[in-house]
Amino acid sequence: MDCIEALVLGLIQGLTEYLPVSSSGHLAIGSALFGIQGEENLTFTIMVHVATVLSTLVILWKEVDWIFKGLFKFQMNDETKYFLNIVVSMIPVGIVGVFFKDAVEDVFGSGLMIVGAMLVLTSVLLAFSYYAKPRQKEKISLRDAFIIGLAQACAVMPGLSRSGSTIATGLLLGNKKEKLAQFSFLMVIPPILGEALLDVVKAMKGEAVSAGIDTLPLIVGFVAAFVSGCLACKWMINIVKKGKLIYFAIYCAIAGVVTMLFSL
Repeated sequence: MDCIEALVLGLIQGLTEYLPVSSSGHLAIGSALFGIQGEENLTFTIMVHVATVLSTLVILWKEVDWIFKGLFKFQMNDETKYFLNIVVSMIPVGIVGVFFKDAVEDVFGSGLMIVGAMLVLTSVLLAFSYYAKPRQKEKISLRDAFIIGLAQACAVMPGLSRSGSTIATGLLLGNKKEKLAQFSFLMVIPPILGEALLDVVKAMKGEAVSAGIDTLPLIVGFVAAFVSGCLACKWMINIVKKGKLIYFAIYCAIAGVVTMLFSL
């Protein structure tokens, strides 16, 4: 992977992490077009995901600060309940990460047909959430947080949008769209940082996690993903508030069909 390819893929990751169009799917498509496969692709994917997590912290720092200030009051306040929701939402993806990590990594190398199919499924989820009109709940419950977490766990599949799945699931459960984008972006921070920590541990044990890719392209991709992620995060929050997810459903349907045809 050279610096130009890293720049393009980093921009793709940063923009598509927050838009409900699947960053992993678009990274898989871009990597296939550039001929990037295997460990090189997996290592780069992890790095640019960490970059977008940092962009989330920058854009939603007030919310993160609010949670931790309330948490250290050591009482069951709104901030503590919100934190518990995030913890509960992490349980499904944690189970997938611990017990099915190898299977997930195999799926990422299984070709573009699965990516295309999952993009179509993302389109269906977004369309359902757009047309569904459930009652609007004031707060996300623990039950809803767990179900949204299940959606996040399913979205480890390349092409199935994490933000699209979690936001659509939350909307179908009757949660207010104003709250969902923020919760969706915050709940992904611990799992991705945990994945990055595991890779650091592997490196310390001598297990190469950066095989096949130089340091400079990793840095270029990281910076590109961080900057574009900051812009996309702010944009996506406004889009969800305005309820314009149907346009992304149309895009995902077209992209999914084209990808499946391309893979034949």
